[in-house]
Amino acid sequence: MALTQPLPMAPPPAHEGILRRQSLRESAARTYARSLPIVPVRARGLTIEGADGRRYLDCLSGAGTLALGHNHPVVLEAIRSVLDSGAPLHVLDLATPVKDAFVTELFATLPPELADHGRIQFCGPAGTDAVEAAFKLVRTATGRDGLAAFTGAYHGMTAGALAASGGARDTSVTRLPYPYAYRCPFGTGGEQGAELAARWTANVLDDDKSGVARPAGMILEPVQGEGGVIPAPDSWLRRMREITAARGIPLIVDEVQTGVGRTGAFWAVGHSGVVPDVLVLSKAIGGSLPLAVIVYREELDTWRPGAHAGTFRGNQLAMAAGAATLAYVRENDLARRAGELGARMTSRLEALAAEHGCIGDVRGRGLMLGLELVDPDADPDPSGARPAAPALAAAVQRECLDRGLIIELGGRHGSVVRLLPPLTITDEQADAVLDRLADALAASATAGASSGGTA
Repeated sequence: MALTQPLPMAPPPAHEGILRRQSLRESAARTYARSLPIVPVRARGLTIEGADGRRYLDCLSGAGTLALGHNHPVVLEAIRSVLDSGAPLHVLDLATPVKDAFVTELFATLPPELADHGRIQFCGPAGTDAVEAAFKLVRTATGRDGLAAFTGAYHGMTAGALAASGGARDTSVTRLPYPYAYRCPFGTGGEQGAELAARWTANVLDDDKSGVARPAGMILEPVQGEGGVIPAPDSWLRRMREITAARGIPLIVDEVQTGVGRTGAFWAVGHSGVVPDVLVLSKAIGGSLPLAVIVYREELDTWRPGAHAGTFRGNQLAMAAGAATLAYVRENDLARRAGELGARMTSRLEALAAEHGCIGDVRGRGLMLGLELVDPDADPDPSGARPAAPALAAAVQRECLDRGLIIELGGRHGSVVRLLPPLTITDEQADAVLDRLADALAASATAGASSGGTA
């Protein structure tokens, strides 16, 4: 009698092989791939389809890059029109009709005081390149070297940008207090905490024994994104503008993540009425493709020809996609829509916080939202804030992914759940996102309680 042969084992799914090869061949510095082990193959709007056939609601949106979501028709048409026209795809910094159209559309969205007396510099393709250009610009214009930045900041991954970010170790950048109501460094929170932060800043800059020389510039984010979705009070932003203007310090505003309607205004500085000296832009301005620029007051334009350059400044496809995105957001008033929908989502998140003691704070602006997760069983500090719960946040992220929802974490200790949906998200999709998040939070809290961990 013939022996029974074992059945052949089925090969692993293709996406598992791709993920395995990625882990073997890519740098240990990879980030999103670790917490989001998916292999996207198709995408449209809010939705991504993985190679495993699963569909996901994407509330990461390329870390805020995809203002119109994945593969929006106006973006695809703009890219196709350049490809079909035979236009050169690489032009260094030469003038082209595509670039001219992009700059015209961009300037139409800027505060008039900046658009009427502004200059634009195309930088390398990433936001951090634009930050570096801004630093070089103000140092050249003022003849000074130092910089002022804020606790919790994130401005990029190149050396100068990292030195101005919250995780810097050895740096000559002066670190100033950023208003953070939930964990106020002065123990007061609210407008009083913001005013104390402003007074501290003015004192450090004016005290000739503070050890801080007058800086070449001050850089800030209207809403700290990676720092934990922390919106700066409008009154504080206006005070920073007053303080810098009175002392001849150029104010650099980093709108890499907050721009193009994300916060409920086309540019987040619009909420406060502040007009910066230098505006740093990237992410959404390229319509999903790499593009970064700085726009600045003309009196700062003291560079010599070639003082700042880069081989990939002339990304024609990104300029076309970016112009289409800017125009669509402007013409369809998506900034207002982001503000209204964001307010409704915030209300529901606050109701969720009332049910779960592990949500310490709900905050954000427009469609840039965050939940700070804490240990509800730990004693609060004198201001009422409880310790961060990074393990719980990581569990919530995993539970969200299991339910087909992509979110990101940020903030101190990675304990802030961040939502950055595209501005084109519908009311029904927003409800689906919040339903899945609520389920994931309940499952994570229950699991934590049953195992004796944070709930």
